[in-house]
Amino acid sequence: MSTHIKVTSNNSNKGTIKVAFATNDDSNIDAHFGSAKKFHVYDIGSENYELFSIIHIESKDTDKTVALLDGVDIVYFINIGPTAAAKIINSGIFPIKYKEIVGIEEELEKLMKMLGSNPPPFIKKIVEKKAA
Repeated sequence: MSTHIKVTSNNSNKGTIKVAFATNDDSNIDAHFGSAKKFHVYDIGSENYELFSIIHIESKDTDKTVALLDGVDIVYFINIGPTAAAKIINSGIFPIKYKEIVGIEEELEKLMKMLGSNPPPFIKKIVEKKAA
């Protein structure tokens, strides 16, 4: 069983993206997709970011985890298996894999600045799709 803690969000700005970070320690992207204890989900815009929800994973079931990430645009993790990667991509979520542990706050700052300047094509596509 998994639990989903939702945080009330005031971030209704257009141009925001919803990003999930696989974490075991609550402050770093430090988990393999399939063994993450939780995902911290943020709404990120060009001027701010805000915690949207924390998804606690209590069973290793890829289909359930992907379903819990419904509505997320991008998910970050340390590693992922090929089957889970295919399921993430097929659900419309863009996967980003890091080879080493990275701080969530550091990545949030980078994404916020990127949205405010010249985001890469895949992020522009996400923003345009959400605005339509």
